[in-house]
Amino acid sequence: MKKLAVVAIGGNAINRPGEKPTAENMFKNIKVTASYLADMIELGYRIIITHGNGPQVGNLLVQQDIAKDTIPPFPMDVLGAMTQGYLGYMISQELKNVLNERKIDKEIATVVTQIVVNKDDPGFKNPTKPVGPFYSEEEAKKIMKEKGWLFKEDAGRGWRRVVPSPIPLDVIEKRTIKDLVENDVIVVAGGGGGIPVIIDEKGEIKGVEAVIDKDRASALIAKELDADEFIILTAVEKVYLNFNKPDQKPLDTITVKEAEKYMNEGHFAKGSMLPKIEACISFVTSTNRPALITDMEKLKDALEGKTGTRIIP
Repeated sequence: MKKLAVVAIGGNAINRPGEKPTAENMFKNIKVTASYLADMIELGYRIIITHGNGPQVGNLLVQQDIAKDTIPPFPMDVLGAMTQGYLGYMISQELKNVLNERKIDKEIATVVTQIVVNKDDPGFKNPTKPVGPFYSEEEAKKIMKEKGWLFKEDAGRGWRRVVPSPIPLDVIEKRTIKDLVENDVIVVAGGGGGIPVIIDEKGEIKGVEAVIDKDRASALIAKELDADEFIILTAVEKVYLNFNKPDQKPLDTITVKEAEKYMNEGHFAKGSMLPKIEACISFVTSTNRPALITDMEKLKDALEGKTGTRIIP
């Protein structure tokens, strides 16, 4: 069997920083992303694609708030499902077009994915997940006062609204995804970290108000689907120590133990690289298989071992 990789694409693959979040811009960016994913498929990989939705679900929250006197707002789990649907459609369409251009005949399916969390997860009491657009400190404090939303400064990039981000525990649709993968279908799944759900006392599935971290959910999907490799595509070619400082140092191949040491020393920002490192550690520790973090433009070189940061047992 060909190698199976779970590939988590970041927000910059859908919307560039400072760019208007129009459907036209999203299609344009995803078309570029699709070309790099197609390179992987040409190299012989089977892939499951996961993606972020922080900006998109945040924008929907803003739209809902503006229109709340006309149309009742939907809860956050439903908004998560909406973004999974439309982003999955965009990714599936653009990747299919690129594969057709290359004369590669592959089926692609988007699975709207529910991820189980614990209703007593401490994340519900301490919201940390950034969603939506960036604001200045002055704008953020004004909105906090007016709407009661919680904002935090996000890794030096501005202020963003934060919402609960519970730890993902199980994937409701894992058997469906497995069946598709075994039939050589490219799957888009776990979009935006999946729809957060709990299993109540009656054993029923219920959605909850939260956004699961995309990288943590992607690592869970990679573990549950027995992936050979877990890949996170982000805005940097490699992970750095002392990032954005004069003495920044790129990391090539590091062990889980080294990754944990650097993490405990505070090298990775909470809003950006930290959850990626945590997700990779989780996958590598559970499977004894490698994880890779790199820029999508360098993906082919990284798969050949020429660049990227690889985390190994």
